[in-house]
Amino acid sequence: MADKEIFTVTDGKELIQFARDNIKYFLKNREGMMIPEVIREKFKENYGAFVTLNTHNAKGNPLRGCIGYIEPKFALYDVIHKVSISSATEDTRFSSVSIDEMDTITIEISILTPPKILEVSSPNEYLEKIVIGRDGLIVERGMKRGLLLPQVPIDHDRNWDVETFLNHTCSKAWLSSDAWKDIKGTKISSFQAIIFEEKTPLGEVVRKYFS
Repeated sequence: MADKEIFTVTDGKELIQFARDNIKYFLKNREGMMIPEVIREKFKENYGAFVTLNTHNAKGNPLRGCIGYIEPKFALYDVIHKVSISSATEDTRFSSVSIDEMDTITIEISILTPPKILEVSSPNEYLEKIVIGRDGLIVERGMKRGLLLPQVPIDHDRNWDVETFLNHTCSKAWLSSDAWKDIKGTKISSFQAIIFEEKTPLGEVVRKYFS
């Protein structure tokens, strides 16, 4: 993405620490923490972003919560402040994270580019335009919408191809897995992300790259 050099690993560390502190503060006090002025000043540009929580060393799918905003409508600090709490307490697939559990969870932050609709004349063109590891996908049909981040088809040894990625994104939107083949009724958009993750709970933060 064009902005990939704007955010350094140091920035990623600060955002992840902010997200972790905010979650723990909320679990103790039932309200978000005050946003430090240095965070407000440094991350005041508008971006879409997701906060993902994973249970460290879990067998199978380690996902513990993932919430975000797609469009760049709010300051990045505000997005992280809101969705870090939501990922820990409002993801309807899971019960709320407990404060003790936070010591077993790694945090991942994905900062998104604005999504762009993929214009095609046949479904097979999606297979050529979408690059695994680079692109995240949004599937929309009527009021239904599903999103999967760029890391999803690669993380945890999934090794999905593009068609599998499209199928799963359609299912995430509560559509049939082959809804992407209906190019008139189903809209497919792609986006990219800068991704930072903790290697271990409270441990080293790295930027994730995919080949």
